[in-house]
Amino acid sequence: MTVLAVPGITNLRDVGGMPAGSSRIREGVLFRSGNLAHAGAEAQSFLDDHVVRVIDLRDDGEVRAEPCALPGLRIERVPLFAGSVTSFLLGDVSLAGLYRHIVDDGADRVVQVLRTIAAGEPTLVHCTLGKDRTGVSVALALAAVGADREAIVDDYALTASQLPESRNRAIAKWLEERLPIAHDAIAVATQSPAPVMRDLLDGIEQRHGSVADYVLGAGLTAHELEALGESLVA
Repeated sequence: MTVLAVPGITNLRDVGGMPAGSSRIREGVLFRSGNLAHAGAEAQSFLDDHVVRVIDLRDDGEVRAEPCALPGLRIERVPLFAGSVTSFLLGDVSLAGLYRHIVDDGADRVVQVLRTIAAGEPTLVHCTLGKDRTGVSVALALAAVGADREAIVDDYALTASQLPESRNRAIAKWLEERLPIAHDAIAVATQSPAPVMRDLLDGIEQRHGSVADYVLGAGLTAHELEALGESLVA
């Protein structure tokens, strides 16, 4: 995967290039990032040149608080939580628990994301930071088409190094002041440890047989899964 430095877009990268069996994931097809609320002219130029569709995984409150700053984008809203981000922080849910919630309770929305990617147009997937909802949905799309497990895990883990340290300190301070008993909240807000993603994918395989079987069971058709592979695998 390739980290892309585009002013106004945090945690932006192209996941293309990772191994997928004897092939690889195509470059220029699937991008991931944080939100576009602070994007300007350079970001607009990049997106105009490289992206056709944008999938926004945030809830209504997040979108109202930080709307996309760029006009004319083809945005599909797919809120990936059955609830708000704040509700998970207040509930002191661990990262592992948060991701299980997405997989178990948001399977229909995961399928919606994969369906859009399977259309074959260059797509950017984002949430607020591009860490959790983006991390899980992109990992599932890649795993469903046979991308290398450790490459998927490495891509997920890379996010922690892409988040501004000043932002992490401010978030940690805010949480410590307001949610002193929510021990997992800081990790949820700032970390992307490789073992969490590895365990998530292992758990899906143990329960469903494979990630492909999981998404098929959640409503993706065999034809759509084939189209996803044709879109993502070179």
